[in-house]
Order: sequence, then C-alpha cells, then structure tokens
Amino acid sequence: MPAGNGWTHRYHAEATAVEGHLRLPIKQPIERQAHAKVPERGGYVSQHSDDYRVEGIVSYTGAHTQVAGHKDDKPGHGYTTLATSVVEGLNVLNVVTADRVVGQISIEHPLEGYVPTVTFLGTHFYNLRIAGKPIEVDLDLEIMGEKPDGDCSYTRHPGFMERVANRLGIVRAHAELPEEISARYAVDRREFDNGECTEFSLVRNIEGTFPGKRYGHVIDIPHFGKIYLGVVRIEHKNPDGNANTHKETLIDLTMVEIKMGCIASGHVQVGTAKTNGGSVPGGG
Repeated sequence: MPAGNGWTHRYHAEATAVEGHLRLPIKQPIERQAHAKVPERGGYVSQHSDDYRVEGIVSYTGAHTQVAGHKDDKPGHGYTTLATSVVEGLNVLNVVTADRVVGQISIEHPLEGYVPTVTFLGTHFYNLRIAGKPIEVDLDLEIMGEKPDGDCSYTRHPGFMERVANRLGIVRAHAELPEEISARYAVDRREFDNGECTEFSLVRNIEGTFPGKRYGHVIDIPHFGKIYLGVVRIEHKNPDGNANTHKETLIDLTMVEIKMGCIASGHVQVGTAKTNGGSVPGGG
C-alpha cells in the first residue's frame, strides 16, 4: 500500500481460535478454526464459529476472530495492524476450561522505518480453571515497553531483553525443570540465518491451587501434560541478508498451548494472533 512518502507497506495479520493435532485416543488433525487473514493491501476480515467439538477432547461453545490493517489518518502516525482471537466456553479434556480467552495484538509501523510499536491491550483470561480449580493469571500487557529508537530490533534492545531475561529466569530458577521446558527456554535469544528471535510469556504471576507443578507460565499436570500460557514469540528477519537492519518483525501470541501426553496425546493451541507486516522504501 503506497503512502505517498516513498515507502510502501504490506499488511500481514492472522488470527485463529483453535488448531493442533491429536495422536491418542484418536489420530486426527484439528484444522484451524475461525481463521482470519487480512489481505496485503489492508482492510478488515472477521470470522465466526459456533460450537465446535473433537470427540470429548477439545471443544468450545463459540469463537470469533478479526484482523485489520489501515493507515492511521492522525498526523505523525503510520500503518496500524490488529489481530484478535476470542474463544468462549473452552474445554480441553475437562482439565483446562475457561469462559473466555482473548488474545490481541495491535502494532503500528512508522511511515518510514521497519520496527513497529507493539501492544497486547485487550488480552485476557476470564474464569480460567485447571482441573476445576480457578486460577488468576496476572498478565503484563506492557512488557514490550517503548519502541526501540530508530530501527533497532526488540531482540537487541537492552531494556526489553532485560525484562525477557527476568521473565525466563523465573522459569529457569526451578532445580528440577523438565527437559522439554529447559530446552525451550535455555537462552534469551536465538539466532538463525538472516534473523534472530526470542520467546517469553505475558504471564507475570499465577495464583491458585491445582495438581502438579508450575514453572513460571508453564503448568505441568500429572497424567495430562504441560500447559503454556500467554506465550509470545518475536522474530526479526531480513530476507536481504543484512544483519545490521531487520526489515521484518513477526509478533506471534498464543494464549493457551497444551502438550498432552498421557490420557490423551497431542498438541493444541488456543487463541492465536499473529502480525508480520512490513514496509519498504522507494515504493517497492
């Protein structure tokens, strides 16, 4: 989408209510439910789903998603992108239930530049329960802080990465950390070809009583599996191979990620929202 300032913006936003795959007691993919994706030129797309059920393993009573992208008309503002996923009446094997799960990402790219401002305002759990026990999840929706100066990526911003290190330090502080969790959060930042990434959680604290153990934002339930709450992945990438400037920023939020491995086996993601738009100078 040309803006008349010599730069062109490409929007990218997706939202999905539920997706995953089951291996036991049945082998079956969980296709993306209420999936919405905005066109590169921008606009607005919404999807709605009535009650959904995979046998007695995963179900919800309703879900809706919305994605949008547009240029903000207010002076000094740039390109705004929104991705929202809402799941109501969630039930996973009667172990994880919630009246409402909302994941929402809103970003704004500058008129000229690559790195966006990011907020998770609106994201929340309502009446989340583990094994029938209510739990309160305190989310830090402002963990991103102020946008780094210029085109400095979040993964190279000292203040933000310090907050990530503190959040992951809560997970690593446990002496008997399961290998799966230990490997996943072994480092604050990972590098790959033409980019780097970090993964953390919006969860600041969890209060409540439930079977099993808690490792920061991860709850390990015997005879069920591991529950990851409020997981965010940030990935900076430059397809041109220039390590000094990252031209693409992926923000990926998953409100509930469940890895089951006992009475049922499989992987389920609930309330996912993703943005990955970007701008290029020179109209191309």
